[in-house]
Amino acid sequence: MDMRYTRLKLKMLLLVVAGTLTALAAALFLWDQVVEGLLRVPFAQGAMWVAQHLFGMDEAAAVQFFQEVFRDHKGGWLALLTILLMLGAFYLAMGRFTHWLDQVGEAVHQMVGETGEPVSLPKELRPVEEDLRSIQQALGQSRARSREVEQRRKDLVAFLAHDLKTPLTSVLGYLELLHSGPELSPEQREKYTDIALDKARRLEGLISEFFDITRMDFAVLEREEIQLSILLEQICDEFYPAFTEKGLTCRASIAPRLLTWGDPDKLARVFDNVLRNAVSYSAPGGEVALEARSAEDGLEVRISNEGLEIPEQELTNIFEKFYRLDQARSTRTGGAGLGLAIAREIVERHGGTIRAESDGRRTTFLIRLPGQGRP
Repeated sequence: MDMRYTRLKLKMLLLVVAGTLTALAAALFLWDQVVEGLLRVPFAQGAMWVAQHLFGMDEAAAVQFFQEVFRDHKGGWLALLTILLMLGAFYLAMGRFTHWLDQVGEAVHQMVGETGEPVSLPKELRPVEEDLRSIQQALGQSRARSREVEQRRKDLVAFLAHDLKTPLTSVLGYLELLHSGPELSPEQREKYTDIALDKARRLEGLISEFFDITRMDFAVLEREEIQLSILLEQICDEFYPAFTEKGLTCRASIAPRLLTWGDPDKLARVFDNVLRNAVSYSAPGGEVALEARSAEDGLEVRISNEGLEIPEQELTNIFEKFYRLDQARSTRTGGAGLGLAIAREIVERHGGTIRAESDGRRTTFLIRLPGQGRP
């Protein structure tokens, strides 16, 4: 840090030395050329006049007064004059320092005011300029992220309004048919009831997903030892009806005795969300692969499916809260588009990572978790 301000310290030292030398030279000049030169006689006469008229001295006493006070203490008066001039010089030098402070203050106001102009300071304040530019850049990025998140929140409200309205309209429509259609046959009533119940369950799922992501920041993990191998096998079995309904095959390759430490319910939610995403976006008749094994830095779970390609620039964004990949999603696929954000939140709370890869034919989600042992 000291090396960064070398130029500023040298400039300050130069100003102090220059002010001192200038004050000393000015004092010597004034004393030699004015007090002892041009004004020597008037100065002596004035001093004696003061002694005679203000202090009531006679001429001899006034001459002695002048001799003792001024002539015999020439060095002291010269030192006093030098000190007064140095104070004046330092005052002027402080004006330079305060000018630098004013420039720093203006730069801070410019940085906070979002003018977009880069901070510029004198070369003596280059380290301060570099620090302020770094802060300015960080603030700009933070503001951009805030605007992006705010826009996504607004989009989320619009998306949820649409997604909630669709099943709600269906529920109300079929309930109205059931209520106002006494002539309906038992088969029709059963059909309309099943449809209304299915739409109501979808509506419940959308609302639950939305509240899950809003509550996630306050969730507390209940940590315990987890048999990850058994957990993954159970989840694969639970998805068998979903695979069958879409004509998908599931290829599971799970190493035995994979142990980790964490919250089993929340980790189950992670794999449930990722598998549900794989089922939703898989091509009919495709394959969903689930592989789990030990890795050097813990455990690794890979879930891949054959289906729509995710553009490379979107592979990171799909895990963001309130982000929605519209071109790859329709109202029929999944919920409010928050499942992957929930998954990432849970994985990162367990000290792990999750990322996505897409090669144009298969999309793979790679989940890494710590191995066995308390965190």
